[in-house]
Amino acid sequence: EKMLKFKTLIPTLNRILVKKVEPVIKTASGIIIEKPKIQNYGEVIEAGPGRYENGSLVPTSVKKGDTVLLPEYGGSEFKLADGESYIIYRDEDILGILKEPLQILLEGKSDNFCISNFSIKKKK
Repeated sequence: EKMLKFKTLIPTLNRILVKKVEPVIKTASGIIIEKPKIQNYGEVIEAGPGRYENGSLVPTSVKKGDTVLLPEYGGSEFKLADGESYIIYRDEDILGILKEPLQILLEGKSDNFCISNFSIKKKK
């Protein structure tokens, strides 16, 4: 059975289009050490304009490019023509915006690593 494939989805009202991120810990030379247990976050791909309340537009609380903390359950998952999986949430379902890179200490190691742009790099 053939299905239509779409290149773009533009969220309406207070909906947020998110691509989940699978973080990995890499050394400076690119060797993957391990996957951290932080899995429920993603990048905002698009955000709708907001919702109307008492005749006024209340904008969404996130914007394109934000890294957001996602609920464990919920959202509607689908694939676009690029083959990637995306999830659409309501603005109020997003738990928060992640602003600061996470610093972790690997067990048995004295080197600090931090998450930066969805990959973890050694802290300088």
